[in-house]
This record gives sequence, structure tokens and C-alpha cells, in this order.
Amino acid sequence: MKLFPKAVMVALLAITLSACATQNKETRRMTLRQSIGNAYGVDYFDSIEQIQYEFNVRIGDKRIKRFWIWEPKLDRVTFQGMNYRKAITYNRRDIETTTSSALRKVDAWFINDSYWLLFPFHVVWDANIKVEDLGRQKPPLGGGKSRQVVITFPPSGGYTPGDVYEIYLDDDYRLTQWVYREGGSEKATRMTTWEDHRQAGPLLLSLDHKAGDEKFRVWFTSVGVKVTGSGSWMFAQ
Repeated sequence: MKLFPKAVMVALLAITLSACATQNKETRRMTLRQSIGNAYGVDYFDSIEQIQYEFNVRIGDKRIKRFWIWEPKLDRVTFQGMNYRKAITYNRRDIETTTSSALRKVDAWFINDSYWLLFPFHVVWDANIKVEDLGRQKPPLGGGKSRQVVITFPPSGGYTPGDVYEIYLDDDYRLTQWVYREGGSEKATRMTTWEDHRQAGPLLLSLDHKAGDEKFRVWFTSVGVKVTGSGSWMFAQ
């Protein structure tokens, strides 16, 4: 039996170890993403028939509120805004072909508002994101240290192309703060807390986001879910 030369064996071993290291690194990233999702109940989301919430935002002296009902299985959305007398219901699969600029605007609001509420789920759902675990770092708002994870979206396609989110996690993988950098900008576009975590059926949701001053705040009210087999709402508590 002919033996491989020693140099070949060393090279093969190096390639194998490198492949294992790459695979282990990717596994750790997927495990981190899943751990974040699990903290919020991502594995139970398939049981959600409807989720409702009112999105509230204060920007200086301006106050905006928008009420939503989303049916994930149908990807059907019902919208009621401050300046809309009647509710609007539409299927999101029709957005690409609609000629209505008003409906496209409503759907852009839906994407924005739902990301504020459901971002930890998107960490699992959005397959092409890049995830970097930077270990324990000082968060921008407040003292101490938290686990910092940087999430980068692809430069094209999707709802947030090129955007970067720096999220800070507690020991239970729940978000405590985040920094949003639009289009990967070096400067923070927005930074807020993630607080007032409440249970709505099988889901855990953060209902309050503060910027450290009175100029900006996002919060959610009337939050509830309906699960398969139940005709009643389970409201956040």
C-alpha cells in the first residue's frame, strides 16, 4: 500500500481543520440567531393566526399612531391610521404589482412598524444577514456591559438593504438596546432601549423603546395575538 507523502498529509490535515473551523463558526452564528429567536418564542410563531398592535411614535412635538392586524399565514394586513377614516385591508403579495402609491406607502409603514415589534424574529427569518458576535461591550445608553451582536443586511434586495443593527443582549438573549445605522452609515441613525418585555400568548415582545431624551420614543399598545384553535385575543401582560 502506497502511503501519502508527509507534506500531502499535513496539507490535507490543514484543509480539514480549516473547514471544521469555518463550519463551527457558522454553527455558532446560527445557534446565536436561534437563541435570540427562542428568547422571544420564534418556534411558536407558526401557531399565530393574527397579531394586532398599535404603533406609537413621538418625534419632538409630533405624535403618530398606526393600528395594525397582521395574519401571517395569509400575509394579509389590516391598517387603520390617524388620518384614515376607514380601515384598509390588503394582501402583501399584491404590493409588487399594485399601481397604488398610497398602498405602497401603507406597506412601507407596515414594514417599519413591524420591524420595531418583531425584529428578534427577523434575526431568524431573514436568511442572508451577516451576524458578528463582538462579546461584552459598553452599550451606548447607560453603564455596564452587554453582549454586542452586529447584524448586517445584504447591500441589495430585501426590506432594509445595507442597513446595520448593533444589538445588545442580556444573559437571556433578550435585547436591551439597539443602534440602527441606515445603509451601513458610520454614524448612528437611531439608538433606543428595548424594555417593557411582556408575554402575548406564546410570544415575548418588547413594547417600549426610549432614546435617552424626550425627543424620540416608540411604544406599542393594544398588543395581542390569536393562536390556531382559539377565537379570542391574548393580550400582552
